[in-house]
Amino acid sequence: MRDIVNEPVVLEGRLCRLDPLSFAHVAALTSVGLDQRIWTWNRRPVVDAAGMERYVADALAARDTGHQQPFVIISKTDNVVVGSTRYGNIDGDNRRLEIGWTWIAPAWQRTGINRDSKLLLLTHAFEVLGCVRVEFKTDVRNAQSRNALLGIGAVEEGILRKHIRIEAGGYRDTIYYSILDDEWPGVKQDLEKGLLRRGA
Repeated sequence: MRDIVNEPVVLEGRLCRLDPLSFAHVAALTSVGLDQRIWTWNRRPVVDAAGMERYVADALAARDTGHQQPFVIISKTDNVVVGSTRYGNIDGDNRRLEIGWTWIAPAWQRTGINRDSKLLLLTHAFEVLGCVRVEFKTDVRNAQSRNALLGIGAVEEGILRKHIRIEAGGYRDTIYYSILDDEWPGVKQDLEKGLLRRGA
């Protein structure tokens, strides 16, 4: 499965398009991605253009080892890059992966783009890659992310205490969520209905 996951693919939905991340996207990501509200719960906040370049370099390095597949999120309405997301922790033997590292610039939050991007990634994971499990994780204190995950139909599984070291010091507790293959048809239907209600 890892080889298939890491083949470059463009995923296009109603509100957004996901393109494979490249160094060519650094400037566009920097222009929308330095608002510190984006990075409140990130273990390594991006605070300047050099930080965004490192962020992209790290993502591409993880891609090159076969452990992640990063994307930029492009708003179809504006035709601009508005954030980033990726597949990670790819486990082909057990047919599972994680969707995460997602951020969307504040001006495009609550527009349906996050829901649309999750629908694209989940559809590809379950229906093309053959996953049986897709995972999500977030800082246990991140209420916005937790609510968003419940809103797309993910199931809360539990908390790993002192799970990830934070660059500024200390550790965070991480809460895990998942969607399974037999849950996917219902989740997909609800995601599509939600987008239709938005007029997408």
